[in-house]
Amino acid sequence: MVELVQEKDIYRSAFARLEAESNPVGGSALITLRTQAMARFAELGFPTLRHEDWRYTNVARIAKTEFRSAVDCGVDLDERAIVAETFPEAQFHRLVFVNGFFARDLSSQHGLPKGVQVASLAETLDDDPSWVERHLARYASYQDHAFTALNTALMEDGAFVYVPKGVIVEQPIHLLYVTMPGVEPIVVHPRNLIIADEASQLTIIESYVGLGEGVYFTNAVTEISVGEGAVVDHYKVQRESTQAYHVGTTQLYQRRSSTASSHIISIGGDIVRNDINAVLDGEGCDCTLNGLYVPAGKQHVDNHLRVEHRKPHGNSREHFKGILDDNARGVFTGRIIVHKDAQKTDAKQTNRNLLLSDSASVDTKPQLEILADDVKCTHGATIGQLDKDAMFYLRARGISADAARSLLVFAFASESIAKIKPQPVRSQVQQILLERLPQGDQLQGLS
Repeated sequence: MVELVQEKDIYRSAFARLEAESNPVGGSALITLRTQAMARFAELGFPTLRHEDWRYTNVARIAKTEFRSAVDCGVDLDERAIVAETFPEAQFHRLVFVNGFFARDLSSQHGLPKGVQVASLAETLDDDPSWVERHLARYASYQDHAFTALNTALMEDGAFVYVPKGVIVEQPIHLLYVTMPGVEPIVVHPRNLIIADEASQLTIIESYVGLGEGVYFTNAVTEISVGEGAVVDHYKVQRESTQAYHVGTTQLYQRRSSTASSHIISIGGDIVRNDINAVLDGEGCDCTLNGLYVPAGKQHVDNHLRVEHRKPHGNSREHFKGILDDNARGVFTGRIIVHKDAQKTDAKQTNRNLLLSDSASVDTKPQLEILADDVKCTHGATIGQLDKDAMFYLRARGISADAARSLLVFAFASESIAKIKPQPVRSQVQQILLERLPQGDQLQGLS
């Protein structure tokens, strides 16, 4: 108990610093929200292996590390390295955050349609605190999730995106989070609030990268509100340092006849946990959740999905693939909940895993909870190794063992990569995968 109190005290100190600010961002509503979230975190504490939702992921190292707030950490800004991560060749609108704080000089929002807001969340809440009561923390609940509660209590900045009714944003909006660790471990709590009003359309890209050596912790929360008839495509590419810890919550809330997709790509990180939640709270919603995780070494990646159908005629598809090498471990937990009134629901969930070594492992647990009687729901999971017959076929045609192995791995991943619509992002993910494969450079022309 004493150790647990000490772990919490690290974050209580950060909370006390925020409370002491003379001009708090977001006004009294945000102060109240922070206070409630901090109290809830103190009650929950960090999850342990005794928690059912965390039984395969041990976060003791995160809980026991004394992370400093990034606001106290000086940054030796390497502007060229950061710009290289922003898809400079693409015409994306972009917001860049360095160690959790908005970097205006590295950001660009040219030619946005009238009424569209793409800005720092801290600045937005300072200018118009009413966004707190209307949207902030209204979708991603902190009541039962310690890391979301911690983020809500300690968030200082992040991205705010608002698209008004009927507006189409043609170019993707890129949110780049760059962490530059120092001598001591640091923590950042990015908070993104994305609101797509009725009949609007937009594409959001979240990138998380680490520059330099050092231990750090990213605890991110993204809330996406999808209005009636709106279309939102969301991509999250996590390729942080293998010394980094990353816990992220992505919360989709959909209204009538809306279409939303979220694609989660996990490549970096030491311990990674992705909570992807979707609430289909309107008739005729369509939701797609795709994922690709490629851990190696001793990396640990945990994807935890929850899709909740509340109204009739909803469609959802969840398709996650894992490629695991060395001593890596993967976890997949997927849960589809169909409420009593959500008749005519069509939901399908699939998790497929490819193990490239005898010491790699996966725990997979797809689940259905169906309270309606007129639905079509399926789920399935597979864990396997490279097909020996396919390897023999390729070797018999003069292809080396390494090249054959790389070709089969690339073919397994290509279905997930092909679903990434923005070409620069798709090319980046493909290139990272090829660099990990022996003789991967020989597969460049297969995209």
